[in-house]
Amino acid sequence: MPTNTSVVTEFILVGFSRLADLQGFLFSFFLTVYVLTVAGNLLIVVLVSADAALRTPMYFFLRNLSTLEIGYTSVTVPLLLHHLLTGQRRIPRSGCALQMFFFLLFGATECCLLAAMAYDRYAAICQPLRYPLLLSQRTCLCLAGSAWACGALVGLGHTSFVFSLPFCGPNAIPHFLCEIQAVLQLVCGNTSLNELQIILAAALLILCPFGLILGSYGRILATIFRIPSAAGRLKAFSTCSSHLVVVCLFYGTAIFIYIRPKASYDPASDPLVSLFYAVVTPILNPIIYSLRNADVKAALKRTIQKMGPAKI
Repeated sequence: MPTNTSVVTEFILVGFSRLADLQGFLFSFFLTVYVLTVAGNLLIVVLVSADAALRTPMYFFLRNLSTLEIGYTSVTVPLLLHHLLTGQRRIPRSGCALQMFFFLLFGATECCLLAAMAYDRYAAICQPLRYPLLLSQRTCLCLAGSAWACGALVGLGHTSFVFSLPFCGPNAIPHFLCEIQAVLQLVCGNTSLNELQIILAAALLILCPFGLILGSYGRILATIFRIPSAAGRLKAFSTCSSHLVVVCLFYGTAIFIYIRPKASYDPASDPLVSLFYAVVTPILNPIIYSLRNADVKAALKRTIQKMGPAKI
């Protein structure tokens, strides 16, 4: 293990600095995306909290997911907006470590939370008579709490590990955020062992929940195909299609980014992939879960009716 002889006290997030003529457009675009992301996910949190019809395990996990997405995008976009507006791209070492910690926390939590949501769909479709027992309030709280605790441990462990390594310069991070693979590019000396440890930990964190999700959906599909009517099969599949779309979007990009060696990092394309799951996916979640979900749309309609014009 190399000793920490770091002389780097701050980093420069290169981000989109090469697109000098598009800074104004990018600022407007990301600001719009951020506002819509926070508003859409906050709306789901409020609806699930306020509407009694949505107080079920599935919507309990959805509320956690929306809360997570608000934090996920808030870790990256506000700082990116500041850089685009001011041109000031410096970030202190402590600030970079803090951003990495929260980014990893929310990302790892989402990995586990999506697995819990897959288990919820498995229990609802494959074990409907035992569903209230399998997904009791206590079980839901334990699953969600475990997901957040796992995320916190992963964020703390990886961040502490990375920033214990020596940074001797240069200090320009080829990314718009302190993403772990981009920061590793700046570590001095031979870090192959450290890199292997990070890849193995990331593989364990990503592939284990992903394996549970695949197993759950394997059982779900087997159960759906045994339903005699086409209408019944369609109804059963529609209850988990939104979750399946989110799983494909999140895990597809996460596996591409994290389960590979540092040498394969591409400063031109990798930030764009990170942009997809850090900025684009959080805005897609409320769209996917609301436009395709009759319960959420009905709850929104009831909420609007309750907030009708005040009587004079």
